[in-house]
Amino acid sequence: MFTAQFQSFDTVARPAVATRVAALRAELKRRGLGGFVVPRADRHQNEYVPACAERLAWLTGFTGSAGLAVVLDARAAVFVDGRYTLQASEEVDTTIFSVEHISDTTPEAWIETHLSTARLGYDPWLHTVEGAEKLEKAVTAAGGALEAVEPNLIDLIWTERPAPPLGRVVLHDERYAGEAATAKLSRLRPEIAKAKADVLVLSDPHAVAWTFNIRGADVAHTPLPLCFATVPREGRPSLYVDARKLTNEVRDALETLAQVRDPEALVADLGALGRAHASVRLDQATGADALARIVTHAGGKVTRGGDPVALMKAVKNATEIAGARAAQLRDAGAVCRFLAWFDRHAPRGELTEIDAVAALETFRRETGALKDVSFPTIAGAGADGAIVHYRVTRKTNRRIVPGELFLIDSGAQYEDGTTDITRTVSVDAASAVLRDRFTRVLKGHIALARAVFPEGTTGAQLDSFARAPLWRAGLDFDHGAGHGVGSYLSVHEGPARISKLGHAPLKRGMILSNEPGYYKAGSYGIRIENLVLVVEASPVAGAEKPLNAFETLTLVPIDRRLIAVELMTPEEIDWVDGYHARVAAALGAMLDAQTRDWLKAATASLRVSV
Repeated sequence: MFTAQFQSFDTVARPAVATRVAALRAELKRRGLGGFVVPRADRHQNEYVPACAERLAWLTGFTGSAGLAVVLDARAAVFVDGRYTLQASEEVDTTIFSVEHISDTTPEAWIETHLSTARLGYDPWLHTVEGAEKLEKAVTAAGGALEAVEPNLIDLIWTERPAPPLGRVVLHDERYAGEAATAKLSRLRPEIAKAKADVLVLSDPHAVAWTFNIRGADVAHTPLPLCFATVPREGRPSLYVDARKLTNEVRDALETLAQVRDPEALVADLGALGRAHASVRLDQATGADALARIVTHAGGKVTRGGDPVALMKAVKNATEIAGARAAQLRDAGAVCRFLAWFDRHAPRGELTEIDAVAALETFRRETGALKDVSFPTIAGAGADGAIVHYRVTRKTNRRIVPGELFLIDSGAQYEDGTTDITRTVSVDAASAVLRDRFTRVLKGHIALARAVFPEGTTGAQLDSFARAPLWRAGLDFDHGAGHGVGSYLSVHEGPARISKLGHAPLKRGMILSNEPGYYKAGSYGIRIENLVLVVEASPVAGAEKPLNAFETLTLVPIDRRLIAVELMTPEEIDWVDGYHARVAAALGAMLDAQTRDWLKAATASLRVSV
């Protein structure tokens, strides 16, 4: 019997949206406000937030990981990106909220059009400084005024709001981290001096976790301790974490590195820095507007920019890279066992999407090393595969039937590494159209995997490699082609990504995903995802610049039954055959006999008829 311990399939009851919006509007009227902004955010701008911070879902019913609502006295809207347009339309009551695609209508443009001359409220702890500035510009253009509101208005009307989490903080062993926290702090201080700051505020818990070699359990699927830290250019750092999360052993270890302070002390300490006219550096991506307001109102100076920890964390050291390779190999064995099992049962019509999710998690748990899944598994049969961030529930659970595609995007958290892999597989025979689309996605995947690029190249410069084969047929996909991946941290890690907005240079040691796709709404979805490591490229005769390339880390077969070989170039066929030869050599000895037989067929050369 397969079970899922780290994922739930329960259907979230549709909230009483009309009642909740009415309560919010009553609070707005009482305060003389014309509207309120409700982002899907916590105080750290995390992707996964604790239950007490799920204000957007509570108010609107939308459960995606990115979005924002604006509620005015007479109208309201929910803003989402291309990953969530279908999901939002299904979850949100469109008689109360309009659903807006941010590529077509930004929140700021909508506010400028609809606010009139009213005062618009916002919670300064849930918006970055830049985000607040954009809101203020839009509100001013509308003839209104932006007003910081504390406490959050949703918290005032959310009568059964969950308590903040108290996940236990643990030390992340140096055998996984590869570098002592003292060494990381020593590397960090020159970056603070370079930014001409007296103090750096670490508002991103991922940065705090990496810097101090700790992990936690405050949010789902990412081992995060929700906390802040300040690191002065000279002197002792301060770590702001609830003491209830610390054992005596962990507290003693942390106190050798920093002053361990209650979270409530952060406001007073920032105010003291302001009164001392200190220059305080905030992360422009995660630093809350409230932090800047505290410092500047007390007389200090705030500078904004990229958190230097983000780049340090993204460039993995030798220990982290070795751990990633080990985690990928372990994970590949579990995924191959799943795919072999799936191939035996799915064509008979015996499986549902929930069956598949539970089975894959079970195979991963049987490695004995699984700490959690790295995100809720996306398991879409047929039309569900076209929903980019689909999450199966008992209500939506679909039987997997022959003749359609099945897309499964999943990942795992192991102490030595974080994984993320997507495979799209054929359930029995596939049509010529499906094979054409799959092959175009594969060609884009191969183009990225084979890319050789000069040092300093950004993800935006490589993004079109993954799209070109689809573009030639007038097709595209509405998400990035790749994202950074952490080391037993977030499966979505900055600053680098492969997308039209990926402006950070790709550096050796970074781990990213390679995941082009294609989605036919109401019919099917296709995505092929491997994790890749940026490495030094093989020597190129006459090269005038240092060159980089990608090493593919994920080792799981790509469904060769879906490949239209006639659309492939000889070089692309060689890449697939070479990749499958690597997979077979790496995994063969670690699999059971039945899975080895499946693997042999799954990795056979494309030059043999499929």
